[in-house]
Amino acid sequence: MTLDPGYLEYPHRRPGMDHDLYPYSNLFTRPPVVWPEGKIVAIWPVISLEWFPMVPSDTPFRAPGHMQTAYPDYRHYTAREYGTRIGLFRLLDAFEAVGAKVSVACNAAIATRYPAIIEALQQGGHEIVAHSTDMNGTIASGLSEDDERALIAESLDTLEQASGTRPRGWLSIARSQSFATPRLLAEAGVDYMCDWVNDELPYRMTTEAGGIVNLPLNHELSDRQIINVQQQSVDSYSQQMRDAYGWLATEAATHGGRMLPLHLTPYIMGLPYRIDAFEALVRWLSEQPGAWFATGSELHDHWSAQA
Repeated sequence: MTLDPGYLEYPHRRPGMDHDLYPYSNLFTRPPVVWPEGKIVAIWPVISLEWFPMVPSDTPFRAPGHMQTAYPDYRHYTAREYGTRIGLFRLLDAFEAVGAKVSVACNAAIATRYPAIIEALQQGGHEIVAHSTDMNGTIASGLSEDDERALIAESLDTLEQASGTRPRGWLSIARSQSFATPRLLAEAGVDYMCDWVNDELPYRMTTEAGGIVNLPLNHELSDRQIINVQQQSVDSYSQQMRDAYGWLATEAATHGGRMLPLHLTPYIMGLPYRIDAFEALVRWLSEQPGAWFATGSELHDHWSAQA
């Protein structure tokens, strides 16, 4: 396949920020954020609930974690399906045991293929975040604006049809965007996106980017990065989350409210030899006097009222 020479053109390349999507801001010089009831660290759990088609698409790129061996790749297909059959419900049980509501980033295909999952999320009072159509629904600058607009609309419409509520948040596959994504999401009525990981608190994009709010979903703190990529144990993951909470709580004493995202993959964290340590972590977090479990929409609304 020949790469279109225009794919590598970057019209905003120049000294400085290289774009007009958001202004530079130093976290430590901003007005302090105040969370409800005097809480100081917002815990934001995000579960990625994904459906991988048996045949992967490489346009504009293949999603991480996709099928890898010769067709039909039942080995990887069923490993990922474990998340929709078992792993998700173990994670939900862990959060529901402490009364926490979470954000679940759903491929639209989840709604059509597993309606019982949507029903379980609704019964638990959890938030559904749009996560493209399926794991072939990737976005990059090689995708036309019309195709990207249609992909966003299909994702939102399908999830709204299944749940009765239009998603307010968006998480791209692999957090990948085109130059137009923030504006297209804002045009579609999305309040916040989770793709840009350059901060630890929400911030608003510029008018050029539609004014949408970005809720940074830290990639380095995800179970996929720590457990799968770095090959660390769940006990190491759990200790790192405790360490992160401790640091943020200390920082909040002088700089205002902080945010700790927990980005989770059901077929990784929901395994029987990991879930016990994860349940213990969730209990520990719930026992911290300054911790506030929040969904993305709750974070967006509380932050926006102060911004």
